Amino acid sequence: MDKPSAPERCAEFIGGTLDDLRRFPVEVRKLVGDALREAQRGGRHRNVKSLTGNLAGVLEIIAEGNNRTFRAVYTVKIGEVVYVLHAFVKKSKSGVSTPRSETDLILQRLKVAEKHYKEHYGDG
Repeated sequence: MDKPSAPERCAEFIGGTLDDLRRFPVEVRKLVGDALREAQRGGRHRNVKSLTGNLAGVLEIIAEGNNRTFRAVYTVKIGEVVYVLHAFVKKSKSGVSTPRSETDLILQRLKVAEKHYKEHYGDG
């Protein structure tokens, strides 16, 4: 007999993240959607990497399209919810680090996600 699968996590989009994702090219949106669905099922897509430093527990989906690099950032460390924190186009052609302005926004939205979880799902 097959082991019952864990319930799928719900996804919550913080700030203008969903609107930002909707502006991505179709093929990028599909990849991001696949990666988020995998996260909701408890897995990790091959295009996902962990962010480091003060963003521990935050993951980044990296997708290429239209000769640009797109990023979608999420966390699964708050309860049983996938919080999608940010979506943006990487502007720099060199370096792999996430720009400071983007990390500041991610940190701000992480705090919003934590507050949202407490208000809507309980303390966990």
